[in-house]
Parts: sequence; structure tokens; C-alpha cells
Amino acid sequence: MADKPTVLFVCVHNAGRSQMAAGYLQHLAGDRIDVLSAGSAPKDQINPVAVAAMAEDGIDIAANTPKLLTVEAVRESDAVITMGCGDACPIFPGKRYEDWMLDDPAGQDEATVRRIRDEIRAHVETLISELLPEESTA
Repeated sequence: MADKPTVLFVCVHNAGRSQMAAGYLQHLAGDRIDVLSAGSAPKDQINPVAVAAMAEDGIDIAANTPKLLTVEAVRESDAVITMGCGDACPIFPGKRYEDWMLDDPAGQDEATVRRIRDEIRAHVETLISELLPEESTA
């Protein structure tokens, strides 16, 4: 059996989108996929509106802390998903890169953050089906 894939989610502050995506991937894929998240300019805490929106869906990301993006994190990942961080991510050949065009939840109202959360969940569900096609039963 092959090693399980590692996915790295990257956004600028690692306080909203990438944390929500990591939360969903961990929740939906369990231990079948390793999950990392980081930011090119991390904030000191996760966006509380993002924490609340995820809690509404039964996922607790309150204890997570924003982390600085490192070359090592990109190197050890099979898939690198960026969300608005532009060229901040180092590029390595042979890796899967995707850029998810998502609004930044920073400073947004709860309804907007819920919409972003739901978009992220849909992207994560698609990603799981592509990374674990042999386990897909849908």
C-alpha cells in the first residue's frame, strides 16, 4: 500500500480559509490523508468568525494556531492548495498545485464566512475523491 497523501493548504494569514480547509479535510478524510496548513504572513490567531462557522458544522478549529509557510512543508506535501497567496509558495516539480479562488473571510460578516466555508467544503470533498479514488463510493 502506498503512503497516504499529504495536503498543504496555504493562504496569506493561515487564519481563515486554509484553517477551514484543513479542518474539513481532517474531519472528512480522517487518517487517510495527512493535513498541513500554513500562511505566507501568518496572523497571531485564527479568525474567530471562521472558528464559529466551522463549529456550526461540528468541526472545532479553535485550538489551531497559524503557522509560517516553510519550504520543508511544501517539499513534504503531495498536493499544495493555495488560496490567494499568489507567488509566495515555492514550486517543486512533480507536485500537484491548485489555486482555489475564494474570498478572504477576514473582516466579513457571518453569512459571508458561512458561504466561503461551504465553498471550501465542496472543494475539499472533490479533492478527497481525486486523492483517494479507490475509496470513493459516491
